[in-house]
Amino acid sequence: MSNTFKYEIETTKEEQFINISYLVEKSVIGSGVKDGIAVIFCPHTTSGITINENADPDVTRDIIVTLDKLIPAKSNYKHFEGNSHAHLKASYMGSSATVIIENGSLLTGTWQGIYFCEFDGPRNRKVYIKIIEG
Repeated sequence: MSNTFKYEIETTKEEQFINISYLVEKSVIGSGVKDGIAVIFCPHTTSGITINENADPDVTRDIIVTLDKLIPAKSNYKHFEGNSHAHLKASYMGSSATVIIENGSLLTGTWQGIYFCEFDGPRNRKVYIKIIEG
């Protein structure tokens, strides 16, 4: 049985954070692994993965607003596609996250969620989740 799970994510905005914690939990259950790690990986260069607060939606909004200030859409970029800002934001956030699994549950904090971060949408995206026992 493979412990690699692939999911399709349809983003609806140019920039948005989508809580994918439920997909990671679904993968843990599907794997049958009780203790180990979950690796969440985004195979795209203009989107990423992060872990942050999931109780207040203003947190992800504030992250997007701050990233827009730090990395504006228009600057002296050379990339011909015109989406350098999306590449930079994706690099800033990172392409993966790792979460410990203990007793069949993710060891996330009370307020933590796992987010797919879109910076060049809307698009159809993929996310891979690898569950490793150990």
